[in-house]
Amino acid sequence: MDPPHVMLPLLALLILAAAADPAGASEPGIAVDFDTDVLPILTRSGCNAGACHGAAAGRGGFSLSLYGGDPAADYAAIARELKGRRVNPGRPNDSLLLLKSTESIGHGGGPVLEFDGQAHRLLRRWIAAGAVRSPSRSLIGLTVTPERRTVPVNQATPLRALAQYDDGTERDVTRWTSFTAEDPAVVRVEADADPAAPTAAALRPGRHVVVARHRDRVHAVELIAPRVGAAPDLSAVGRANFIDDHVLAALADLHLPASPPAGDAAFLRRVTLGLTGRLPTPAIAETFLADRDPDKRAKRVDALLASEAFVQYWTHQLAELLRVRPREPGGADAQAYHEWLADRLREGAGLDSIVRAALRATGDARENGPPNFHRVGGDPRGRAEFVSEALMGVRLRCANCHNHPLDRWTQDDFHGLAASLARFKAGSVVRPDPGAEVLHPGTGEPARPKLPGGAYLAAGDDGPEALADWLVSPENPYLAEAFVNRLWKALIGRGLVEPADDFRATNPATHPALLKELANDFVAHGYDLRHTLRTIALSAAYARSAAALPGNAADDRFLSHFPRTPLPPAALADAVTDVLGVGERYGDAPPGTRAVELADATAASLTLDLLGRCGREESCESTATPDGLRKGLHLFNGPWLNARITAPNGRLRTLLAAGTSPEKIVERFYLVALTRKPTASEAAHWTAELAGISDEAARTTFLEDFVWGLLTCDEFVTNH
Repeated sequence: MDPPHVMLPLLALLILAAAADPAGASEPGIAVDFDTDVLPILTRSGCNAGACHGAAAGRGGFSLSLYGGDPAADYAAIARELKGRRVNPGRPNDSLLLLKSTESIGHGGGPVLEFDGQAHRLLRRWIAAGAVRSPSRSLIGLTVTPERRTVPVNQATPLRALAQYDDGTERDVTRWTSFTAEDPAVVRVEADADPAAPTAAALRPGRHVVVARHRDRVHAVELIAPRVGAAPDLSAVGRANFIDDHVLAALADLHLPASPPAGDAAFLRRVTLGLTGRLPTPAIAETFLADRDPDKRAKRVDALLASEAFVQYWTHQLAELLRVRPREPGGADAQAYHEWLADRLREGAGLDSIVRAALRATGDARENGPPNFHRVGGDPRGRAEFVSEALMGVRLRCANCHNHPLDRWTQDDFHGLAASLARFKAGSVVRPDPGAEVLHPGTGEPARPKLPGGAYLAAGDDGPEALADWLVSPENPYLAEAFVNRLWKALIGRGLVEPADDFRATNPATHPALLKELANDFVAHGYDLRHTLRTIALSAAYARSAAALPGNAADDRFLSHFPRTPLPPAALADAVTDVLGVGERYGDAPPGTRAVELADATAASLTLDLLGRCGREESCESTATPDGLRKGLHLFNGPWLNARITAPNGRLRTLLAAGTSPEKIVERFYLVALTRKPTASEAAHWTAELAGISDEAARTTFLEDFVWGLLTCDEFVTNH
């Protein structure tokens, strides 16, 4: 027997068919459009989401493209499969599309449409009109308001979505747009009571994101909820450059007070680790702390940027980004690549020239560095994943099997980029391979070379050359924004966009205008790493104390105070070497080689493994953190510290052999490890402890324990 609603009187059906719907498709003479009226309903209802029929294998024998990314395929699945049983123009209410979505008959996903609701009526009207697809317009844009708004905690903010079409029309599609809190624990979205008038409210202070989706378009709504209470007076807080204007504007919006400037010792340690991955030497620290020159910080930054230690550390940083690792026995390829990067940094080459040289490179990868660029990722699709992540900060791999679910990227973008990078044979010798092709899984045909989000390349165009031109074009934000974000993260500890390789519409920057200005400034100064690092390092925001105030202790991203950040594995390993005065061996590397100097990311080292080094097989920006327990046991009990603290040629034994007093030994280790002398209370504590030990052997054991404690304390293992 038919479900009860199928037996509705004819008059009732006619009334329902004529009822107005918010999409405007039921106006007299206006047909319901499959692409712009029907598909948004399926997206709003979750029918074509990855957890339902939008999954790669579909569900229950019914497969739709993810979020309506392929309207033609969706129409075929709905109107043509099962001999048309999913739609029944003669008896619309018997259509499986309606029966299952209202769970009038069994549906594993439960009811997703209200019977006789506006969505249900619109679908029924489309079916009754013949269930045809004759596109009358295409969706070309979506405007969601507000984009970014400062609102009090718990105040409901109205949300609205307007769709733009290629016929010049614009419609309010709020009802057919889903709004989802990125973190439901901190944002309440209310849309069920009145889908045409949804609201969002922040439940606690901070910056919160609501993701708006209309068919396959997504946008982020940012709600800035200030801390409860009066806004702090930031008028007296220092400003050194444009970075501070943006940072202080955000602090004002959030009612966050700014911590005072850091002292000279904290700044010196922070900037030396940030720019060179090393601790300041005691001699440099003592000279800097005694210097009364008001420009001494700028001069120290310039000296660090001009140092060989800077070249070594930033070669290491670039090598991690570009996944430099041996692919040949003996590692000559990695060594050549590493040395080439170091030479470019010594010369002051801009990032644009480095990228151009790498993308265009051919030749013997064992003798020349740049050809190794094309060996990362293996096949062309792997190269496309690598290039998009490393050079664009975009996880384009999410568009391999279907259009990107959280951004604008399509399968054509991904496979078009792969086709642009395919024309190389990337063995030990990288050679052109003009006939290489990449099959597009959606068409089964060779993919057309294409710039991501841009134009298809003409026949005969050089893919890597065109890609290089596109990446370094001043009009293209991806390379510059991705890279200044990484420079910011290297110095601050957290990117303006985090993770740094996940730029997307639904993952906005904490300071969007600052990111753009940093990128524009980077391009205007020839993609010069040193210029941008100097700009960041000399900002008042960078020089802020790490000590939190009562009003900003919960802030972990807006620079009301400087964040404490764990030292990277190589920097921590080298810092321990500097403090103890005893080096560590890394595989077959010559004695004295520092961790940041290693060209071979696979060099044998239990220490680096336990500290969480990246093996560079995949993006180092997505590498999981090391096992905290194993790392802790290594720090507390392993020979990495204990054997070297007691080494005869180490710093401690050398000071003891020279007759240095225990109090002076304590002071010396503070200076070399923490770039400061003990405070008065710390000095009094250690003096009192040592005064109670008369036996020389016991005093030595006590000092060994003191050094061990210093090297495992939070102040040492973090940059702050």
